[in-house]
Amino acid sequence: MAGKEPGGRRAPGRDSFLQNGIRLFNMRRWEPALQEFMSIDTGKFSPEENIELAYYLGLCFTKLSRYDDALLYLEQVVTGGQDVLRVYQCRMTLAYIYVITKRSKMAEFELKRLQNSGFESPQLYNTLAYASWTQKNYKSAVELYEKALDIDENNTTAMNSLGYILADREIDLLRGLRFCKKAVDRKPQSPAYLDSLGWAYFKNGELLEARTWIRRALELAPAEPEIREHMKILTGGGG
Repeated sequence: MAGKEPGGRRAPGRDSFLQNGIRLFNMRRWEPALQEFMSIDTGKFSPEENIELAYYLGLCFTKLSRYDDALLYLEQVVTGGQDVLRVYQCRMTLAYIYVITKRSKMAEFELKRLQNSGFESPQLYNTLAYASWTQKNYKSAVELYEKALDIDENNTTAMNSLGYILADREIDLLRGLRFCKKAVDRKPQSPAYLDSLGWAYFKNGELLEARTWIRRALELAPAEPEIREHMKILTGGGG
């Protein structure tokens, strides 16, 4: 029978490449998964199969930081996909790519479409808030991080980021410090959170505490530019 090897076994084909690629993807082996997906002959794929392949290609390229390639496939999913959760995930991924490639307005467009469709999550509000922060719209960023915490009061990303902005912009120094402390209590080995806490102490005028926490952050992430800059400021080397 066509499509089968002697003995009744199915010959390797596009389905086997797709399933093997998905298996590798679920194992977080992004490069081998991508190679499997790119090996597929899509000539006889149905529209649904093409969308599924685009979904995995988009995510693989994102994981490998090949963002222009990722955008091409993720856009196919959000314009032609029927799986609501996958479309949501791809819009979130598009927004993430737009933020880190400094296209914050496009990120906001994707996220607000999700919001207007009734999708709300801490991740959505955190990403929207980050986009606002990159545009120096600090009031909006604060409000959006607060919305994330309204949904999940234990969301450490929102805690840390809100605390940092409140302290760094001197909007509410003590409240900012409290949020940074809560984030570190939950994730004491996060260099970013330790740095935020140290910076919040600095903004509150507690220099000894500030040096202690930023030094801990620097020990965990010695090459991180922002942490190095904060330590430079604390030790009188700049700022």
